[in-house]
Order: sequence, then C-alpha cells, then structure tokens
Amino acid sequence: MSKRKQYRPTTRLVHGPEHSAKWDFSHHVTPPLSSSTTYRLDSAKRGSRGFMEFGQHVSDLGETPVYIYDRLDEPTRSILEGELAGVEGGECCVTFASGMAAISAAIGCLMVPGDEIIAHPMVYGCTHSLFTNWYPQRGFKVQRIDMNDLDALRAAITDSTRILYFESPTNPTLQLIDIAALRELVDDVNAKRSEDRKLLIYIDNTFATPFGQRPLEHGADVVLHSLTKNLGGFGTELGGAVICPEWMLATLLLYRKDFGGILSSKSAWAIMVYGLPTLALRLKRQQYTAKKVAKWLEAREEIAQTIWPGLESFPQYELAKRQHRDFDGDFAPGNMIYFTPDPKLVSAEAFVNYIAQEAYSLTLAVSLGHTKTLIEMPASMTHSVYGGGSGGQSIRLSIGLESPRDIIRDLGTALDAVKKRKK
Repeated sequence: MSKRKQYRPTTRLVHGPEHSAKWDFSHHVTPPLSSSTTYRLDSAKRGSRGFMEFGQHVSDLGETPVYIYDRLDEPTRSILEGELAGVEGGECCVTFASGMAAISAAIGCLMVPGDEIIAHPMVYGCTHSLFTNWYPQRGFKVQRIDMNDLDALRAAITDSTRILYFESPTNPTLQLIDIAALRELVDDVNAKRSEDRKLLIYIDNTFATPFGQRPLEHGADVVLHSLTKNLGGFGTELGGAVICPEWMLATLLLYRKDFGGILSSKSAWAIMVYGLPTLALRLKRQQYTAKKVAKWLEAREEIAQTIWPGLESFPQYELAKRQHRDFDGDFAPGNMIYFTPDPKLVSAEAFVNYIAQEAYSLTLAVSLGHTKTLIEMPASMTHSVYGGGSGGQSIRLSIGLESPRDIIRDLGTALDAVKKRKK
C-alpha cells in the first residue's frame, strides 16, 4: 500500500506520487516534463508488446509501461491522470485536449445510433450545441428533463436511455442536482437491465472541482472536467478529463487514439505542477471572497437576485451543505456567483460595459476558475446558443484572487455610475 494514502488530499496534490512506474521520482522534487512525440524501442518484440498492452490500467506501483507514441500514452500526461483519478476517488482517468473533447469522448465511446441521453435543460452552451446540433445527426436521441424532477425523469427513461447527463452546479445558474437521489432511481432502473446496458450517471464537476465535491461518493458513475478552469487555475492551458470506472478505460483510450484529442504533455505538466498543488489554496481564498461579494450584492437595491450556494437564501441551501464539502469536511460553496440587476434601476449591459472599460480588479472575459475575477453575460456570450441574445440580464461572476474590497469597490462604482445614467 502506498504511504501517500495516509495523507490528506491537499497534501497529496502538493507532493504527487512518492513513486511512479511511469517515471523515476527518486531524485526529482518536481516531476520532469516529457516532451517526445515518439519513443525508442529496443526491439520489434518490445514494440509489439507496447501495442498489445495499450489500453491497460497502469498504476504507480505497477510495471513500467512501454511508451511508443505520444498520442497513445506518455509519462507526464499519465501521471496527471493518476493524480486526477486519485483526488476524485475514481478508478481511472483519461485526459483530453479540452473539456468538450472529454465530454464528446465520454459519450461517444459508449453510445451507438438509437441510444439516448437524457440531459438537464441547462448545461454549458457548447454542450447544449453538441446535444442539439450534432448528436441527432449521428442517431443519438437527446431528451431534456429536470434532473430534480424524479417522477418526470423516471417516466422519460426508456430501454434506449444509456446516460443521464448534467452539471452540478449548473453553468451558469448554479442549480444543484441531488446526486444521491439520482443514484437510487438509477439503481431501480438497472435492477432490470443486463450488465452491458446499465444506465449511467455522468456529471460535469467543473464548477465545484474535486476540492468542493466528489460526485463518485454520492453515486455518480463518470465525472467530467474542463481542466482549463479551476483545476488548471491560471488561464494558460486548455484541457479536459474523464474520471471513469476501469471497464471503460480501454474503450476511452482507443477513442482518444483514433479521434486524436490528446492533452499535450506541456499542458499536462503545467496543470500537474501549478494547478493541482494550489487548488485548495486558491479555492479557499476565492470562496472567502465570494462570500463577501455575494452578501454585498444581495444587500444592494440595484440587484434583483443574487445566487451563490453559500447564501442562506440559496433555494437549495441544505443540499449544498450536504453535497459540497472540501477535503477537510468544511462547507465548500465555490467561487461562482450568478446575479441579476433590477432592470428598472440598472442596465446589465451598461453595467458590464462600464466594468470592461473602467474596472481594474474585474475583467470582461469568458471562462472561469482564473486567478483573475472574470465577468460575463451568459445569455449573449457563453450560452447564446440557447437563443437568449442580448435580452438576458443575468451576469456570471467567477471570483479570482484579488482583494474582496477591491472587487466590491469596482462593482459599486459601476453600479453607481450606471444608475445615474439610468436616471
């Protein structure tokens, strides 16, 4: 048994494996970056062995794998995958070039024409586009059902349904899905199904991160991440990850090999060396600030609604306290805030435009989980595919590492300036 299992996840993310069959850690304090597209083979037999063994699970305590070609496997990315699987409590992890590549692969490696996904109505804009523009062309059926309406969901499930797909918290509205309740429903359904047609629970855990929520503990089967966001943390690398049961590993690796959406070793190294070790530190600071900002927004007359899972006014506050716990068991409501200005007092677009031009501590930009506080209008930006256009007045705020006083000052200055114009 590895000694590291005795230590808390925060410590393990800082130190990584004390030993890995994928690399010699005997003298490296920081894991080295592997940057070779192809690998020397001592013999044709060794090359044959590498291809034969491709797709098998390689643990840190196992035998050193035969590396052949970067698109199949390589050390740096493989070590990162072990770290991600470990922190989520999963059996295996496969990383990809982006979060959308990970989502596409996790679904595409399992589904066949005629199969069906039931997805929550609100998901990330590009995921919504994937479900509405592309999957119907490929013979994949997609239904949209509120995952918290268990009666409607049970009635909608058919023999063709293979995947229940959702985000929790949802992007951008921060609605939560009760994962344990879904697990009970799915177990009832699966009791009448063959092993190869089991209904699976897929969750995109990007907003919460494994720091704030480990969905497998609550009953999810597959966990998805955009590594670009909080797990990467610095806004410098694109990436995605699928944490999955071991029986999916070979198929998922084969899918990645053939479709080619690999995570570069350089991005994997940066996420592993800078992103994961600072995850707990960044999230704790961001949550501290998010609480101050959310309470301030909630008290402002210009703001009609403020949504943050840590507010007692949050509609699913009790579920949030149960599902969102950090590595130490403390409440972890996250760093995302969703709020709506009162249109009678403030134009949301004018407010965001003022911030874009005048604010120092906030940046008008899409994405999230950055060291910098990012603000955007989902209806006309990240979720414009839903057809909201410029009419949507709600604003998504991803809290960064700045002083909460400075963020509040810039938000207040913008509200005051735009309110005067409104008058």
